[in-house]
Amino acid sequence: MRYTLATASVLPVRGLHSVIPTFRDDFNRRFRPELYQKMLERMDRATRTHIGFRTSETPCFFPASLVESMAEAGRALTHQLVDNPEYMQCAAAAVPERYRMPNQSRHPNFMTVDFGLARAPDGTLQPKLVELQAFPSVYAYQALLAETYADVFSLDPTLQSFLGGLDAALYWQHLKDVIVGDHDPENVILLEVTPEQQKTLPDFHVTEDHLHICTVDIAHVIKQGSQLFYRRNGRLVPIRRIYNRAIVDEIVQKQVPLPFDYRDDLDVEWAGHPNWYFLISKFSLPWLRHATVPSAVFLDDWYAGQYRDRLPEDRSQWILKPLYSFAGKGIVFEPSQQELDSIPATERHHFLLQQRVHFESVIATPHGVTQAEIRFLYVWPEQGDLLALLTLVRMGRGKMMGVDHNRNQEWVGSSAAFFPIQTTKEVMK
Repeated sequence: MRYTLATASVLPVRGLHSVIPTFRDDFNRRFRPELYQKMLERMDRATRTHIGFRTSETPCFFPASLVESMAEAGRALTHQLVDNPEYMQCAAAAVPERYRMPNQSRHPNFMTVDFGLARAPDGTLQPKLVELQAFPSVYAYQALLAETYADVFSLDPTLQSFLGGLDAALYWQHLKDVIVGDHDPENVILLEVTPEQQKTLPDFHVTEDHLHICTVDIAHVIKQGSQLFYRRNGRLVPIRRIYNRAIVDEIVQKQVPLPFDYRDDLDVEWAGHPNWYFLISKFSLPWLRHATVPSAVFLDDWYAGQYRDRLPEDRSQWILKPLYSFAGKGIVFEPSQQELDSIPATERHHFLLQQRVHFESVIATPHGVTQAEIRFLYVWPEQGDLLALLTLVRMGRGKMMGVDHNRNQEWVGSSAAFFPIQTTKEVMK
């Protein structure tokens, strides 16, 4: 069988009744447009650029028990994959040969796991996996956003945003340990495709300011033998470690000329080895067995008549997803047979059919009740455990939760999650 997990453990996730209304009602009552404008201006100054995506007028408030259950679920899902030799072998075969890099790390340095909230038959709210990715997100920007919400809107001091009992100093120490390691920051770079054109540029700037590393365009890296260099103030500076933010999809789509071959045996360390972008992704979903995971099957297996019983009979409850893409591009809701047949047989292994989950709108705002997708940000040092550090929230009212899909609405977009300090447990041991 192509993807069985006979030995995989499944951790139960408690049903949850509702997000806590006390903080929600208080925030809505005290909200002033001038405070929101003040927050946006402060974020622009702190990131040294204009933030080009929409930031929500409000943070989100969740019970600590909900946050803890999702953080633990993300950890369990990650270990289901990394600790399963059969999965790792099949995932490795899915890495395009041209981008299969040597010296892969034992586990990913970064994990992001996205959950939405769905209504269970008994009426409780339960987390459901949207997707997971072994690739860094906006770790630096998100810490700043949470801090700015708390300060500008004078949030209740019993609320916190960091997980596992962390404070800002410990958060940044964890990031420094994983990204910089024991190297001189001058020899560590954040690597991206045309970074000045990326919507995540604010995150790059905050990362630079805290970790004192440089952001470098992948096309401007210089290769000499097995070593990589970048130019800084007219000097050639050796690169010892790379915080990798360059997505292969974008390299291919933009036909970026690379100064090195991904298959080269380079004398450099990777904070986020590029192979992991492929190894844990939408490709992983059919392998997972957990209460939070909707059913999924590879499109080529479905055409071969395999695992069809995993999907509901009602095709309006299906989603078609490309395995490797970004910003939600290529996702099709309720795909017709014609749309499925339009995908060449040779390309079907790059697509996934998944059961659609209907997420609940649980954030009460002046513009209507709004959905929230909660992303958990993890780090995993070479010598250490998988740690949940912080969350990122995307608010929306349409089919798609990305900020690009909610640009013409209010009280939606990028946000941050807060939960009460007094009930917090340290869930990542």
